[in-house]
Amino acid sequence: MNAVIAAVGLMLIMSLSRVHVVIALIVGAMAGGLVGGLGIEGTLKAFNGGLGGGATVALSYALLGAFAVAIAKSGLAHALADWMLAKVDRQGAQNARMVKWLIIGLMLQVAVASQNVLPIHIAFIPLLIPPLLYVMTRLRIDRRLIACVVTFGLITPYIFLPVGFGNIFLNEILLANVSRAGVDVSGVNVTHAMAIPAAGMLFGLLVAVFISYRKPRDYDLERVEQVEQVSMQYQPRTLLVAALGIVVAFVVQLWLGSMIIGAMVGFLVFSLSGIVRWKDSDDVFTEGMKMMAMIGFIMIAASGFAEVLKATGEVKGLVEASAQWIGHSKGVGALLMLLVGLLVTMGIGSSFSTVPILAAIFVPLCVQLGFDPIATVCIVGTAGALGDAGSPASDSTLGPTSGLNVDGQHHHIWDTVVPTFIHYNLPLLGFGWLAAMML
Repeated sequence: MNAVIAAVGLMLIMSLSRVHVVIALIVGAMAGGLVGGLGIEGTLKAFNGGLGGGATVALSYALLGAFAVAIAKSGLAHALADWMLAKVDRQGAQNARMVKWLIIGLMLQVAVASQNVLPIHIAFIPLLIPPLLYVMTRLRIDRRLIACVVTFGLITPYIFLPVGFGNIFLNEILLANVSRAGVDVSGVNVTHAMAIPAAGMLFGLLVAVFISYRKPRDYDLERVEQVEQVSMQYQPRTLLVAALGIVVAFVVQLWLGSMIIGAMVGFLVFSLSGIVRWKDSDDVFTEGMKMMAMIGFIMIAASGFAEVLKATGEVKGLVEASAQWIGHSKGVGALLMLLVGLLVTMGIGSSFSTVPILAAIFVPLCVQLGFDPIATVCIVGTAGALGDAGSPASDSTLGPTSGLNVDGQHHHIWDTVVPTFIHYNLPLLGFGWLAAMML
């Protein structure tokens, strides 16, 4: 059996069986390494060598958690929640529907902006979602819907719009690696190449919003109240300082390109202003780090898992095995390449890391099958994007879970990973294949 299939398959089966994702990643990595011929010592060496790759992200999320708790102390997000609750209480059901759509629209706009307008990625999630959980619970909004909305906003902009993270993915990674593999992409409009796959993502979002999760879902309101201060007091001064802290944190992050420094400076603004009292700062910092601890450990384990997959060298073997089924059929070839991309990205958890691996193998195969440069770009880009949604180890799923599960009522696998896999990977697979045939 191919090592990639063994590792990813075992990891997914264990995750779906409610084994913790960190354990599933470690066991999957060990299985993949042994099947790939690395042996126990070689597998452990590769896994341990890859752990450092997730440390920066883990520390970033830990500091963002501390920053989020400091913002909660100021009452800024709770002021927004109170305003929404007041509208619901005043005018009843009709206004409740308006507030529901307001929340959905807010989540979508902020998520999209976090990729292109203000490239902060998932940094907004622990700041915005937890304070709104009480409102969402009162409105009986299905949290799986919010997970799908946020994941759409985290992925679709970077695979379609060449701005912010989209510029990095589309121009610096996708086009650069396809060109490096031997195809002239000088005349390729990358937005045109990825338009149909992006339409698949939009289709999945519409299905999630208007069909799959349109019905109300009940959550325990008392559990929300235990973790979120729903009746806290706040003053104009604290709200202004909180707004200043957020602006300063984001400016520093964009200036230095570091979420770690940005979150740290933002936290210091709250400490120096007195909103977080100096003697309480240690407790607040620890509370925030605990809130984001799970996502940090999963990202660290995922980096080790990805390093084992790379060390086996069996991604190329998986493609070569698939090539035996292709023959000279473009349709079969495109489908198998997209399926391989789905499998690899779900294991690695990052489209940005997957494309360089896939491009070196897929581009010669696309040339051999007679695909045009724009179709080749579409296949490689879609194959890399497939699996970002629906991967237990992707920050596009870990991020929404970190915000929606602060009260323990949102399961990472069954409430985020499975819904986003169904609503985005399946349409992206179908629309991506259609695009490859049409371009």
